[in-house]
Amino acid sequence: MSTFNKREFRDALGTFSTGITVVTTTHNKAEPVGITVNSFTSVSLEPPLVLWCLDNDAESYNIYANCKNFAVHILHQDQEEISQIFATKYSSKFTHLEWHTGEFGSPILNDFFTCFQCETETTYAGGDHLILLGRVKSFESHKDKPPLVYHGGSYQALKSI
Repeated sequence: MSTFNKREFRDALGTFSTGITVVTTTHNKAEPVGITVNSFTSVSLEPPLVLWCLDNDAESYNIYANCKNFAVHILHQDQEEISQIFATKYSSKFTHLEWHTGEFGSPILNDFFTCFQCETETTYAGGDHLILLGRVKSFESHKDKPPLVYHGGSYQALKSI
């Protein structure tokens, strides 16, 4: 068991800047499901693998734990509102958004910085989270705007040095 304060540990983790993603899949092969995630990283170029983590207490845990495919959308700086929508427990997150079904069945937002369409490779238990490893089947980027960044508990803008 850890001997340090969980809040202090969380704050320390918040000193690492991350991009913001929305991960989507379908429930019962039809209903679109999505969640905001900042625990996303590349794993391997050959084969092309990425991973992300899902809280064991997430409402959509069983859906993602059993999904065959998912899409990871890296958000751009003008998508704070999208990040907020997918961070809620609101059930109709896709109602006012433009999206389409991707070539592997996952919902794809029409607007994103980069989108990776993945096949679930495997999952691992990781403490209070599920680690999902995905094999990237296709990707697309629209790098006309900077990515949405999260640091120290709030959204931040990237500055050129």
